[in-house]
Amino acid sequence: MKQKFKKVLVLGSGALKIGQAGEFDYSGSQALKALREEGIKSVLINPNIATIQTSEGIADQVYFLPVNTYFVTEIIKKERPDGILLAFGGQTALNCGTELYQQGILKEYGVEVLGTSVEAIMYTEDRDLFVKKLNEIEMKTPVSQAVENMKDALEAARRIGYPVMIRSAYALGGLGSGICPNEEKFIELAESAFTFSPQILVEESLKGWKEIEFEVIRDANDHCFTVAGMENFDPLGIHTGESIVVAPTCSLTEEQVTMLQDLSKKCIRHLGIVGECNIQYAFNAETNDYRVIEVNARLSRSSALASKATGYPLAFVAAKIGLGYTLDEIGEMGTPNSAYKAPELDYLICKIPRWDLTKFAGVSRRIGSSMKSVGEIMSIGRTFEEIIQKGLRMIGQGMH
Repeated sequence: MKQKFKKVLVLGSGALKIGQAGEFDYSGSQALKALREEGIKSVLINPNIATIQTSEGIADQVYFLPVNTYFVTEIIKKERPDGILLAFGGQTALNCGTELYQQGILKEYGVEVLGTSVEAIMYTEDRDLFVKKLNEIEMKTPVSQAVENMKDALEAARRIGYPVMIRSAYALGGLGSGICPNEEKFIELAESAFTFSPQILVEESLKGWKEIEFEVIRDANDHCFTVAGMENFDPLGIHTGESIVVAPTCSLTEEQVTMLQDLSKKCIRHLGIVGECNIQYAFNAETNDYRVIEVNARLSRSSALASKATGYPLAFVAAKIGLGYTLDEIGEMGTPNSAYKAPELDYLICKIPRWDLTKFAGVSRRIGSSMKSVGEIMSIGRTFEEIIQKGLRMIGQGMH
């Protein structure tokens, strides 16, 4: 380890709401354990009382305050941490960290961002930058245009041709997104999307393609591999948090999986991500055509799933990488406890979301590109039939 940090600030994900499950609690708790193991004082900011992170003995100092620039700045002034972790509180923490960086607050108080740099985070969050960056290595992304007003949005939609997909930049849980078959629906959706975000993306609709994701880990020595490949049961157009997910991928051939894994490593290296990230593809299995839909330079819902599915503690390892360790220094090399290579699975796992919409009258029960589920189950078994049946029994919504 190059330098010794004495005190590190961890941004939590804030109070839970529809559109995010409890997955960030899991990753944040692991990060705090990693800091404790190193003897580093941890300061946590998270207003959610119903979480493991804020329990006694996990963090050294907890602030039950909203995760926004004002409060985080005040805490930095008071606590004077020398490092900050942004990747463990989902989109909320990333957005807050990016603002602190842009306003020069981190620089002013000498707080170092651990792990993936803020520049790399901005490459993945700002769609224009993201597409330009991936064009440099000729990786395919959906034909899309980021727009900031209605006039540009309509022009973009006409140029791309209906049906088009709308997504909000910097939004959590796919807020304000959807597929528009015609102009009328487009205007209605675009207006609502602009209320969530200053920038929206108008892109080609890849509805019906498979959605495949990988968790990728990379250290400062450029040792990089995919930890788990996951396949969404539903085709593209359904938010990952709303979809049944199976790991490892079931319907792709070995060659197809290897091709996507190689693309993932190439992409992560080019973006300069250090630590853990999640990459999502739209994939057409008949033509082997693909598009990189997005890269999350943070621990996401899928990382919590991948950690539990493979037994590889992604968040713990990502926190150690952030502190300057390389993968060969985490765990004992040559044993199953080493972080140096991906675990091999001889079983399948399945994640099924759970919705709780009975409390809302008149809410649509159709799933789509924005997330409504409030939690999920995970089942483990030897065959696809076994995991699906176990899962549906566990979800407890009368599917016997």
